[in-house]
Amino acid sequence: MQDQVNATPAPKRVPWNKGKLTGAKPPLRPKHVWSIRTKLQIEGRARNLAMFNLAIDRKLRGCDVVAIRVEDVAAGGYTADRATVRQKKTGRPALLTFG
Repeated sequence: MQDQVNATPAPKRVPWNKGKLTGAKPPLRPKHVWSIRTKLQIEGRARNLAMFNLAIDRKLRGCDVVAIRVEDVAAGGYTADRATVRQKKTGRPALLTFG
């Protein structure tokens, strides 16, 4: 009983998103897209640039982009002319063309 009387209350936890914008974000403007593309190109980040271009050009969500595997676009070591990815949220196919 003595322990309960002398116990100090635990400090209140601050939520990780307190004061941050939550919910839907506004879409990227064309100038933002081009600045991201330019930055990735200057830094020589070819993989990230290719994934960013693919996502923007095909209007894919992030979860759909990160789910793409090398085998989806280069089966057997040869780059395919096109590939189809099924979108997770809508279930609709997204045709990816290369070249």
